Amino acid sequence: MPTPLPTDLSRARADFPILARSVGRGEGKPLVYLDNAATTQKPLAVIETVDRFYRHENANIHRGVHYLSMHATDAYDRARERVARAIGAGDPAEVVFTRGATEAINLVASSFAGDRFQPGDEIVLTVMEHHANIVPWQLLAGRRGLVLKWAPVTDSGEIDPDAFRRCFSPRTRLAAFTQVSNALGTVNPVDEMVRIAREHGAHVLIDGAQGVPHGQIEVARLGADFYTFSGHKVCGPDGIGVLWGRRELLDAMPPYQGGGDMIERVSIDGTTFRRSPERFEAGTPNISGAIGLGAAFDYLDGLGWDAIRRHEHELLCEATARLQEIDGLRVLGPSQPGSKVAVISFTMDSAHPHDIGTILDTEGVAIRAGHHCAQPLMQHFGIAGTARASFAFYNNRDDIDRLVAGLTKVKKFFG
Repeated sequence: MPTPLPTDLSRARADFPILARSVGRGEGKPLVYLDNAATTQKPLAVIETVDRFYRHENANIHRGVHYLSMHATDAYDRARERVARAIGAGDPAEVVFTRGATEAINLVASSFAGDRFQPGDEIVLTVMEHHANIVPWQLLAGRRGLVLKWAPVTDSGEIDPDAFRRCFSPRTRLAAFTQVSNALGTVNPVDEMVRIAREHGAHVLIDGAQGVPHGQIEVARLGADFYTFSGHKVCGPDGIGVLWGRRELLDAMPPYQGGGDMIERVSIDGTTFRRSPERFEAGTPNISGAIGLGAAFDYLDGLGWDAIRRHEHELLCEATARLQEIDGLRVLGPSQPGSKVAVISFTMDSAHPHDIGTILDTEGVAIRAGHHCAQPLMQHFGIAGTARASFAFYNNRDDIDRLVAGLTKVKKFFG
């Protein structure tokens, strides 16, 4: 008898209405959603919070003197405080709401690094980065004459701290790296990587888009200068994300965009700007998204992060063992489940990843297939892409059974 999964999350599945639907043609098949690294599903607590805002509280925030505006402003400010608590930020003013991790990284590249770095200065990245943490730095390097240094990955899809250290020089100004690989699930040694960057006097940005969904984050303890993540990957709404930055850095950075509530005073002779976070939130923000993100953290805290981690780890261990029994299937990334989150990236000898995903879809199983916005990493492994099954706390053993059954069908189809 297999060890039962933790029962304290058995109720969570019922909180996600979409998991009760069927997908596909005709009557369809019950949905097995294993694309959580791309986006998570939303619990009723978040859906109802956003619905209630638009039904009963909707108004533009700041400067309004009427009841709804003041109420919406209070709710938005409380959401910022809630997110600050969730990520261990000591000051809510260090939390800037963005459209997502991508915009947050672009904001830092433009506002922090744009005029601060000089031609010949260096930025250290890793080969496993998501394109969102590559392209902004390439654009900046092209404009400013900067040099990008690339920390390699091992054949097991991990960062070697010694190889990372060798990328630094007296010209290194910034290291930007992911906390968790979206393509492989690798958990990087960010504490050590931050220390290495600090030893060389470099600033640090951590892409936490895949880190936040799998456990509580203490940004103050990490020692980085900037930390980014997206709400839609942590059971929150789409179109809302967070840039956390050290207050002294944020206040010294020029605005990213102009207009709206980021101003202090405007005249025909010029404009003065507010401090962080308003300085970086030009125009009407995603009010409902911020409020919904706060509700998502309330929900996840209610489940308990320790329970979430235990449940996902059990799913990862069992699913990995089951998939490795399939002849011709190769799992990429760290071999030890303790070195990764619940993401399994794999190839099959006889089938292209897109074919794998298409056949699984006919069985109601949703996975991701392709390069996962991590083409340099795929090039390292000499492949065009992988199939990726990514689990969340609302998945269960039945989902693993359905995945394995679908992959058995793939193998039979392609021989």
